[in-house]
Amino acid sequence: MANVQPERRVLSIQSHVVSGYVGNKSATFPMQVHGYEVDTINSVQLCSHTGYKVFQGQVLNANELRSLSDGLKANDINHYSHLLTGYVGSKSFLREVIEVVKELREKNPDIIYVCDPVMGDNGKFYVPEELMPIYRDDLLPLANMITPNQFEAELLSGQKITNEQSALEAMQILHDKGIQTVILSSVPSGSGTLTSYGTTVKDGKRTGCRVEYPAFDCQFTGTGDLFSALLLVWSHTHHDNLQLALEKTVSGMQAVLQRTLQSAQKLAGPGNKPTPPQRELRLVQSKADLEDPKLCVKATPLQF
Repeated sequence: MANVQPERRVLSIQSHVVSGYVGNKSATFPMQVHGYEVDTINSVQLCSHTGYKVFQGQVLNANELRSLSDGLKANDINHYSHLLTGYVGSKSFLREVIEVVKELREKNPDIIYVCDPVMGDNGKFYVPEELMPIYRDDLLPLANMITPNQFEAELLSGQKITNEQSALEAMQILHDKGIQTVILSSVPSGSGTLTSYGTTVKDGKRTGCRVEYPAFDCQFTGTGDLFSALLLVWSHTHHDNLQLALEKTVSGMQAVLQRTLQSAQKLAGPGNKPTPPQRELRLVQSKADLEDPKLCVKATPLQF
């Protein structure tokens, strides 16, 4: 077994909630329905996400992450085709993640590492700000693909994003760190729409695309985690077609969010604002859309 490299085996390191869908709860099921074995390490375990009135639980520390990683290594079950990382809440834990990445790549030099550098959104941090330079200087150069939102991309690149040109400039700065594929998950593009940008560098040549899609008038949680998981799947399935991978990722997301919003509004009743439990992603109910999304968006190529 020591020399076998499974084609679809993922280690996912991010948050966990007992009830609801964020972090590993949001990412695991979509990968499993595509035939991926998913092993999870929970950076935190909370009763529910932080949008609820009460959220409490446990935080995994760096020594505990090391213990889990050493155990996998001792049992010779630490060969993975993919690594996915998301929310990390402390500097010491993030530094230990870096060591885990290096060890997994030593075990399998072909491992594909998808990093979602979860730091904040809409101009606000929800992790300690001291994590940013560790992501920028130490972790991102180890990744094959990153999936920052606009706020995170601005922080990591040092480039303010105000239009498409500045977005592509920020993404190029990130490519210059050695990252092959950069996905800017969502940039407001006016009139109730969002745009995702994807660029990849192969043999020194940069190609990419944009996908525009409608924004929903509802505050969802776990969407970034779902986005990264679907992108891992579809970019692996269509490894030479980033445009199709992004179309399928966004189309799957749109189907889940549409179903979630309709269900939330029905549960809340006319004129009432849906509550956090009513707005939880309807992932299980969207199994068919996750497996084979009906394309509802069209990516257009970028010119460089």
